[in-house]
Amino acid sequence: MATIEDFNKIDIRSGRIIEVEDFPEAKKQSYKLKIDFGRDIGIKKSCAQLVANYSKEKLKDKLILGVVNFPPRQIGPATSEVLVLGVPDKNNQCVLIEPKREVDVGVKLY
Repeated sequence: MATIEDFNKIDIRSGRIIEVEDFPEAKKQSYKLKIDFGRDIGIKKSCAQLVANYSKEKLKDKLILGVVNFPPRQIGPATSEVLVLGVPDKNNQCVLIEPKREVDVGVKLY
């Protein structure tokens, strides 16, 4: 069973997607994202399988939540520095976790 100390080790922050690109080299349809996590963390890259539910235009400027302290992962020719958080819809496609109200980028989930 996980403890509160285990949970506190995971650094989940709010971020704003500032750039979205196609990622044709990925095995599954994906986008390459650049996400602004604020002054302390900066702009980070991520790769995410969001094509089924989001156009590039819908993702641009979207406020999301992401794990910022996992080690980077190599995904084909791209490096993913953060894990964007989502849940599966009825078709097992990712639906992003988004704050319902405007919050500053870089604030920590608690």
